[in-house]
Amino acid sequence: MSTIRTVEELRSVYKPALERSLQKEMKSLDKHAKAFLAISPFLLIGSSAPGGRGDVSPKGDQPGFVCALDDKTIAIPDRPGNNRLDTFENILGNPQVGLIFLVPGMNETLRINGRAELRTDADLLAMFEHQGKLPISVVVVHVEEVYLHCAKAFMRSGLWDPSTFIERGSFPSFGAMLKDQIALEEPVDEIDRNLAERYKVTLY
Repeated sequence: MSTIRTVEELRSVYKPALERSLQKEMKSLDKHAKAFLAISPFLLIGSSAPGGRGDVSPKGDQPGFVCALDDKTIAIPDRPGNNRLDTFENILGNPQVGLIFLVPGMNETLRINGRAELRTDADLLAMFEHQGKLPISVVVVHVEEVYLHCAKAFMRSGLWDPSTFIERGSFPSFGAMLKDQIALEEPVDEIDRNLAERYKVTLY
């Protein structure tokens, strides 16, 4: 098996990119990108530490929870999570991030790359008040690249096709997996029940 080690070797394996794939990249948000953000309830944010350690984290809320502050800036509220803060620690050392926005039932995605910073300005937090609660912080991303990504991955995976959905009971619960992975002493039912209760009180 051969390992690809150079850009030249890489380009010798793949065909040239279609011209429109290169042309579609924008430097700021247009009306379509803003409209996509307005209906998207979910994103994935990729980051890496200065030493190279990578991380991808999900963020989700009501559709349109990510706000376009202007054509070159978006703001993402951070709700309560597990407090590992992998992404945020990465941002402090290396602000470059990549984001993919999804819309349920839609095979195309929106990609945004840029520089991120963590903010706790009172007026910025107030923009994202929900159920009487403020986000802990806001990730502000200064947009450098924006483009739509084609549907092939979603078409191949059938991600939104209900016929591909598994029966949840056919796979171990989160509690069951957690019990095995970190040797918890509590019964699985108790772990799952505690997790469900925690979701109720810490969602916002």
